[in-house]
Amino acid sequence: MSEGLVCWRCGASLEALPVPFGRRDECPACRTDLHVCRMCRHYDTRVARACREPVADAVTDKDRSNFCNWFQARAGAYAAPEGREADASRARLGALFGLGSPPGASSETTAPPSEADAARQALERLFGGGPRSDSD
Repeated sequence: MSEGLVCWRCGASLEALPVPFGRRDECPACRTDLHVCRMCRHYDTRVARACREPVADAVTDKDRSNFCNWFQARAGAYAAPEGREADASRARLGALFGLGSPPGASSETTAPPSEADAARQALERLFGGGPRSDSD
């Protein structure tokens, strides 16, 4: 049994599968390969080749099945997508640069106007807001 192991792509439980995973083993939920670098305990994007095992052969596609003999499945390989937090950050960035809301962002994630924006809006209301020509 593989206690605590979940799929690196979808987060589905892999407890029913025998460990160690074979090269052709797939997630029962999303059918993605499991004998992949991203599911291995040696996988680390902070080191060269994204692998902490110094004698392992280099693998270019970290998401596809491989023949690495150093593979050891690790718990915690799944990272949930950022979702709402990323959308809120994009909306605040868009508001900062006056780009409006990105597609898919809800109005509740838009940041309130800054003091500078509020002051500019007040001046535009006071002085008419449009650009003036020299002949006025």
